[in-house]
Amino acid sequence: MYSAPMASLLRTIEFLGLGLWLGSDVFLSFVVAPGAFRILASRDQAGAMVGYGLGRMHMIGVVCGIAILLARSLRTRTFASLATPAALCVVLMMLLTVVSQHAVSPRMAALRVQMGSIQATVADSPLLAEFSRLHRASVSLESGVLLAGLAAMYLMAKDLGAGH
Repeated sequence: MYSAPMASLLRTIEFLGLGLWLGSDVFLSFVVAPGAFRILASRDQAGAMVGYGLGRMHMIGVVCGIAILLARSLRTRTFASLATPAALCVVLMMLLTVVSQHAVSPRMAALRVQMGSIQATVADSPLLAEFSRLHRASVSLESGVLLAGLAAMYLMAKDLGAGH
């Protein structure tokens, strides 16, 4: 078993990683995205900015997820700790993030290129309908990440109170 200071450091890495990930998700969703669509000159510019931020947030999220799981497994010295509800929530967050980044975001980007301008595309365009469907999927995936992250935070705090 690790010394108490080392175990505390590893647990801190777990909470820090999850806090950074959740904080970046909340900040992008509730500050950057609405602000971009309110302040920038066009919806196309705002979408490009949010897409850029989303890609970076996904990368940060996956790195945080790996750090959380690595710190957890080092702290507990068992792979079984990766099958706990809190760790499974983090794995779910990573899975949803990877699907969003590698399946949904590239398809949305390709549609943006095909349309030239989302803002100028006619409302009944099949390309715009597909883009809207993918956007809803992206929002659902990010909502899932946020909910799984909140559950993970609760479970980690609960474990801390139980002395695990």
